[in-house]
Amino acid sequence: MDFRIFTEPQNGASYTDQLLLAQAAEKLGFNGYFRSDHYVTMDDRNGGLPGPTDSWTTLAGLARETSTIRLGTLVSSATFRHPGILAIQVAQVDDMSGGRVELGLGTGWFEREHAAYGIPFPAKRFGMLEEQLDVITGIWATEPGKTFSYEGKHYQLSQSPALPKPVQNPLPIIIGGSGPSRTPALTAKFATEYNAGFATIAPLTERINRVRAACEHFDRDPATLVLSIAGTTAVGATEAQIETRATAANATPADLRLGGFAGTASEVVDKISELQALGFTRVYFQIMDFHDLDQLDFLAREVVPQLD
Repeated sequence: MDFRIFTEPQNGASYTDQLLLAQAAEKLGFNGYFRSDHYVTMDDRNGGLPGPTDSWTTLAGLARETSTIRLGTLVSSATFRHPGILAIQVAQVDDMSGGRVELGLGTGWFEREHAAYGIPFPAKRFGMLEEQLDVITGIWATEPGKTFSYEGKHYQLSQSPALPKPVQNPLPIIIGGSGPSRTPALTAKFATEYNAGFATIAPLTERINRVRAACEHFDRDPATLVLSIAGTTAVGATEAQIETRATAANATPADLRLGGFAGTASEVVDKISELQALGFTRVYFQIMDFHDLDQLDFLAREVVPQLD
């Protein structure tokens, strides 16, 4: 199993907060530090202070202040950036990190943040996502010295120099969601990793089967696709610690035991073992309190070693 840390900085975290958590995760041996891509908090308890940080600006800084941990978004919104510009940003951060970046990309869903910052929010966005994936992968795949052009409904590019290139070839792309047909098709066509969402067991087998069927439809070996899962995390040695960490995540231990990773070390190990039996090989521990480094240490000492 592969273990990563996943954060929601829009709920209240400075760049320094994110740096300290990413460096702690790296020191403790976690494989990745990933962050959401949002500009407005979903948890109004502190108003989202000190305010949002841009995901790719943040990751550029972390790329220079870490050395081994993988970095990326879970997931960037197709509504926020033109795909040609996003291709440049991601390739540049990949270079800055020495080839440690992954791009999670989705349609975007949080209408309020678009209104707050004047970002258009079309009612139909899936076509935008598909064209963005076409453009980004097309730019990266274009041979040096040649140009890339694209004529789509949403985006048109004419003789782009298709530069710069990422260090990684191919750079990993993550697609997630629960859609019954279009999401599995895009996953099979473009993704290195499929993220099945949050860790409620019941719907996962159906989602996995749909993605595997899409891979077979496109003559792709389903075994080449990494299956991952995320879960809001509240673990501890005592019920009091679990309760405190669930409260920090604006949830209850019962909710997180169902749809996240909550409880004692043995409870979390049992749940991840169940996910592993379904075919999942990557876990994102969603950490909501940037200052609770003890929880990272607990995960690294008490949970991860039992699942290696």
